[in-house]
This record gives sequence, structure tokens and C-alpha cells, in this order.
Amino acid sequence: MQQMATTVTLLGAASSPGPGLAAGDAAVAVVSSEQKVYDVVVKQAALLKRQLRPQQQQQAPPAVARELDAPRGGLGEAYARCGEICEEYAKTFYLGTLLMTEERRRAIWAIYVWCRRTDELVDGPNASHITPQALDRWERRLEDLFAGRPYDMLDAALSDTITKFPIDIQPFKDMIDGMRTDLKKARYKNFDELYMYCYYVAGTVGLMSVPVMGIAPESKATAESVYGAALALGLANQLTNILRDVGEDARRGRIYLPQDELAEAGLSDEDIFKGVVTEKWRKFMKRQIKRARMFFEEAEQGVTELRKESRWPVWASMLLYRQILDEIEANDYNNFTKRAYVGKAKKVLALPVAYGKSLLLPYSLRNNQT
Repeated sequence: MQQMATTVTLLGAASSPGPGLAAGDAAVAVVSSEQKVYDVVVKQAALLKRQLRPQQQQQAPPAVARELDAPRGGLGEAYARCGEICEEYAKTFYLGTLLMTEERRRAIWAIYVWCRRTDELVDGPNASHITPQALDRWERRLEDLFAGRPYDMLDAALSDTITKFPIDIQPFKDMIDGMRTDLKKARYKNFDELYMYCYYVAGTVGLMSVPVMGIAPESKATAESVYGAALALGLANQLTNILRDVGEDARRGRIYLPQDELAEAGLSDEDIFKGVVTEKWRKFMKRQIKRARMFFEEAEQGVTELRKESRWPVWASMLLYRQILDEIEANDYNNFTKRAYVGKAKKVLALPVAYGKSLLLPYSLRNNQT
């Protein structure tokens, strides 16, 4: 698959035996993070394909839909609150969701809110008090949610959503594992390790969202390729976050940059903590930005394969995140003391551009039209 092949190129050919390795030794070689994540992608795509078979589409919703413990104010109020939170913290994305059908829009809000709450466990105001046991409790609560036993109003919205779309619990559990990683790990020795972390905390969002966004009925793309593109977008977004927040993370004792690539560039942790932009740093950053852009390019084809009404929020979010990389360059790669951000005017201008792109023919059909 093209998306995965590009990722292998970025990571290096981790699956092939190196010099001096016998062919039999390859079987016990360490599996790369890319391969582990690809296995999840294949599983999610298979689940989607099973659920979308015509005979299954006509079946009644799972029993959990009838047994759901709805909040006192009703599911309508629960979804409305999710929409308010999405609008407050992700306004551009929220505006894009307004083009979606009501059911898909509300489902995306519910997923967004759960992901935000999960992220705030380790990055929010009470992060210093979070323990592994707290994350274990959050995971048990997730399992209850998937079983139709939501704890509160916001949980109820997601619990209802999973009765309407073929959403699997695995990406949600993986995101919690990403939060566990943040509690115990502050360095990443190579990009393979960083890749897995980026999957946990951001690539999972793409896997959660594809069943709700939907694949365009006219698309000729495979489900695996669309999931692969959604994964690539999550990875690109997280890599962009990392590059934007180098200084902020360093002040918290965290360095989300491949240690081996820093060493190759003649840089060390001490250089990060000093926060001085040098030619070595500029050269290093150019390489990191190039990698993030490659993942964005992987994602673009997949976005065109989504249902037309679902593409606008994804395009809007992607265009804005790509501009963060432009702003890092405009700041002369000073992500130590300057935070790269996209101004309000550029955000507004991105909306019509994103809408125009959302009208494009799915990439899988373009060759057939020429």
C-alpha cells in the first residue's frame, strides 16, 4: 500500500535482515513500530468492511443501544455539550463539521471530546497528580462506556455513537497507552520509538474517525488505504505539535525528538535546553519539517476518498496544521522561545480553500476521468 510504503522509507527498512544475519534470523527480528501499527490499520479496515456489507446494514442496532443508560438531560443535551466544547477549543474544525449530516457531526464531536479529556489527564491543569492507577481507572471507564454503561453525560454521547458506527475500542485503548507513555518516558532514542508514540496519541484519532466520516460511495480506494491516510494525518499533526512545542516541552523536561538524529546533527539535550538557534539546529529542523510534510502529502489523497460532506473539516484542519510548519520557518526555526501559530486572518482564509478542496473528485477516480 502506497501510504505504508512511504512510511517504511521514512523509518528505514527495519524488516529486512542486515549484513551477517541468516535468513532464519529475520523471523525473530524486532518488529518495527510501523508494522505494529499497520496491523492495527488492517484490523480496523476489516471491521469497517464487515459492518458495511449490505446485509449487515439492514440488521437492528446492537442490544447495547437499547440498554444505554442515558443521562438525565437526554442524549440531545449530551451531544449539544460536546458540540460546545468542540467549538470552544477547535473552532475551525467545528465550523467544518457543520456541513456534515447531524448524526455524523454529533458523533465526531463525541469522539473529539473523549480524546480531549484523555489528553488533559496528562497535559491538563491536574496533570501533576495523575498516576498510572488513574489511567487504569479511565480505561475501565472506557470499557464500561463501550458496554453501554456511561459514567456521565459526555461519556453517554460516545456510548451512543458507537452503537451507530463500526467503531472499535482498540484505538481508544491505544490512546490511553500513549498517556501512560507520557508518565514514564521523556526521551525517544530513534524515530521508530517516536512513530509509535505519535500513533498512540494522534494516529489513533484518525482510526476512530474514519467510520464516522465515511468513505465516499463512488470511491475506488481500499478501506486500508483510507485508514492509512487517516493514520498519516494523525502522525503529521503530532509531529507538527512536537516541532512547534520544542521549547515548551524542554521546560517540562521532555524532548520528543529522535536522539540518534540529534546526535547525527551534532546536537544534544543540552543544546535543546540552552535554546539557541544555530546552523546545526536549522539543518536539523529542516529535516524534521520535511518528514512532517511527507506525512501530510500521504494524507491528502485519502481525504479526497471520504464522503464529500465529511471532507471540509479535515481539509481545514490539515491546511492550518501545515501552515504551522511554514510559521516555524518564518521564525527562523526558533521554536525555543517563539511559538509558531496561525493568525485569525489566515484561519478564516483557509476555510474557503478547504471547502474548494472538499469538492474535488476522489483521487481514486481521477485516472479514470482522463
